[in-house]
Amino acid sequence: MSAALADRYVIERELGAGGMATVYLAHDVRHDRKVALKVLRPELAAILGGERFLAEIKTTANLQHPHILSLFDSGEADGLVYYVMPYVEGESLRDRLTREKQLPVEEAVRIAREVADALAYAHQHGIVHRDIKPENILLHGGHAMVADFGIALAASRSDGGTRMTETGMSLGTPHYMSPEQAMGEREITPKADIYALGCVLYEMLTAEPPFVGATAQAIIARVMTEEPRSLTLQRKTIPPSLEAAVQMALAKLPADRFSSAAEFAAVLGNPTFGTSDAVQRRGGSGTRAIVTSGRRAVLIPWAVAVAALMVAAWSALRPRGSAETSQFVVGVPESLGVRAEHSNTSLALSPDGRTMVYVGRDLGGRRQLLLRRMGQLEPRPLAGTENAEGPFFSPDGLWVAFFAEGKLKKVALAGGPPLALADAPVPRGGAWGPDGSIVFSPSVGSPLLRVSSAGGPVDTVTHLMTDSGETSHRYPDIVPGGGVIFTRQYGSRYDIAAVPARGGAVRRLVAEGITARYAATRHLVYGTDAGGLIAVPFNARTLEVAGSPVSLLEGMLVKPNSGVAEFALSPAGTLAYLAGRAVRARVVLVDRRGTERLLTELLQPGDPRFSPDGRRVALVSVESRTSDVRVFDIARGTLSRLSFEGNANFVEWTPDGRRVAFSLQGATNPERDIYWAPADGSGQATPLWRGPLGQWEISFAPGGKLAAVRQTSNSTGRDLLVLSVDSPQTLRPWLATTFEERAPAVSPDGRWLAYLSNESGRDEIYVRAFPEAQGRWQVSAAGGSEPRWARSGRELYYRNADSLIGVAVASRPTFSVGTRQVLFVRPYLPNPNHAAYDVSPDNRHFVMIAGSVAAPGIVVALDWFAELKSRTGAGASR
Repeated sequence: MSAALADRYVIERELGAGGMATVYLAHDVRHDRKVALKVLRPELAAILGGERFLAEIKTTANLQHPHILSLFDSGEADGLVYYVMPYVEGESLRDRLTREKQLPVEEAVRIAREVADALAYAHQHGIVHRDIKPENILLHGGHAMVADFGIALAASRSDGGTRMTETGMSLGTPHYMSPEQAMGEREITPKADIYALGCVLYEMLTAEPPFVGATAQAIIARVMTEEPRSLTLQRKTIPPSLEAAVQMALAKLPADRFSSAAEFAAVLGNPTFGTSDAVQRRGGSGTRAIVTSGRRAVLIPWAVAVAALMVAAWSALRPRGSAETSQFVVGVPESLGVRAEHSNTSLALSPDGRTMVYVGRDLGGRRQLLLRRMGQLEPRPLAGTENAEGPFFSPDGLWVAFFAEGKLKKVALAGGPPLALADAPVPRGGAWGPDGSIVFSPSVGSPLLRVSSAGGPVDTVTHLMTDSGETSHRYPDIVPGGGVIFTRQYGSRYDIAAVPARGGAVRRLVAEGITARYAATRHLVYGTDAGGLIAVPFNARTLEVAGSPVSLLEGMLVKPNSGVAEFALSPAGTLAYLAGRAVRARVVLVDRRGTERLLTELLQPGDPRFSPDGRRVALVSVESRTSDVRVFDIARGTLSRLSFEGNANFVEWTPDGRRVAFSLQGATNPERDIYWAPADGSGQATPLWRGPLGQWEISFAPGGKLAAVRQTSNSTGRDLLVLSVDSPQTLRPWLATTFEERAPAVSPDGRWLAYLSNESGRDEIYVRAFPEAQGRWQVSAAGGSEPRWARSGRELYYRNADSLIGVAVASRPTFSVGTRQVLFVRPYLPNPNHAAYDVSPDNRHFVMIAGSVAAPGIVVALDWFAELKSRTGAGASR
């Protein structure tokens, strides 16, 4: 080879050898400079095919970046494949780590940011490195230069790339290999480089990669099954923000990592990232940061959008030739509240597609609407939208309607207080028509209603055909001409239907689908239970579909239990959707210091309750399209099912532990009723109380003869009543005001009832005497929800955002409130209507729900109608 290249390069000496190539120091005769000449291993070159390898490696020749080592030349000589790169005076990061073991924190961060900048540049040019490791990071004048860009990519694309394993070689190094690479995924995305850089940064800080082992197989097994040890436990000088960033980069699922290398770099320079005490523990020692609460938590997602503008989250889904459509991803931290238990839609687009409103959180952790215009870096909270859900825009884009506190409301984007338009105690979506009317679903068992956007009387748009099994009409959209398309529920099934503008027969459009929207391309766009988005040609005048459905994308967040597909579509052609999927959440035991122990994992679990003896936990879980009651035996680790049809929620044990009561909505009871079932599964669920209005939460007094029940009234919203369980059963008012009273919890001695009310203008916990509503004591301060009693009766718990607070109370001779203490702060899933946690009988543990949705961000596609037309064709009739 020296002879063959003598007129171009004079090889001086060997610098080193790696898994793919041997590196020589050479003199570039033509340019009178030192170069690094790398010769591919002969057996590897034979498998890959030299010509194909060289053709592929040329794609990296145009990479010009201050932290990327350029490709000078490549070719084949005397049967050997070679490529030439600049010779860097200095050492590799591996050399320095071998000598110093650990780097100063500030220097490690600087090097990682420089590598991330290089990766971001390469990713924008469609090149994934695939083999980031200390050996491929050179230090020139103290600054990082990434070598071998595109080499692993060229190897994977060349003729023998799929036969690498035959030689015992692999593309990637086990210590820095992402889980998807270890699994042999063919499509490797930029997220693999982010993971590898996270491993390198971890090693710079701790002296070893996150996973080590005696063999490559052992390392890969740990990569796939274990969580990395906490950085701060190994090195106390590492700030929490850096811990949070590294853990996010090392997430097992690519969707849970940073959306781009640029975002990773930006976060590494942000000392406030993840510094909230709202940090979710992952396993015994690892942690994963949740973005800091407060103002930064509200602002970070849209700042991330700029850094992630070129993220190719959509590119794998869209067809070739759709260059007119441009997309970006907006990161949504878990702390912003986009979660599976929110039963309404979470985002809306203005008619011109230039403004988005989505469900976030305010500075106190309460649900609130956030508004962001496409030309701005930061969102702003919409004042007066606390506890809001289901937003939708007015046709002129100047107003946003939403649901909160049992009402349909509207608020002007220019500012001002919100205006209440109609009662909507348990809303399920709305739409604002060009004639100024709003069509909405006020409750889970309701038809569609119509009200003027100025307020006034409410008219009925549809009628439930209960004899056909219809249980609700929800999530409407108004099409040109005034017709209404909507989701129709049959117990646990959904279809898409339409009703003419002036009333008439409801007609089915799609046999199975959720959350339909009209597209100005004359298509009906709707979601599927599996997270897909479907389009079918649609005639808005005749309200008829006019062709075959076409699948547009997958990976959209859906909530099949409530019939929600999380997407919004503007008439101007902008699409926005929540990327993610409902995932199995962890049901955990947490002690009073916040230490977790895993009990089980379920799909969308909720409402956990300890049995009176503390040996079992009853809860609901959405394992199919319905939410069912299940009982988990803590000692045996077994799970049994108590309910088999309808949608169950709000679980409570009877005081004797023999039965589990719950609220149930089914085909025969469109409004919710209270049922109960034997806790040992020996019998079917039977009604405890049925009535014309919806019955929701229940809490039993000692002895089980009395219970507090929350009922939904059309006139006063959520009210609390006393149920006499003995026959003949009676239900009488306990507290019915114009405010929202909910989440009843009877004290262990039966003399007091804790509940949640918004009478002060925000949710607070109060206590009154029971069964007669006498006196009133405020227990929480600065907001509170989800009251639960200690079995001793001497402590009352509640939640404020992510904090669990214990309050010392005395119940004799009268009720009194003592000191408050924050027990722990964790982003466990909330439920303001019915505490999403419980306290054990011995008062030492709490059962909580940890995380139920993987939603890495909102995907925004501009000019998306070009995409839609290319997939479906232009032919759709008016």
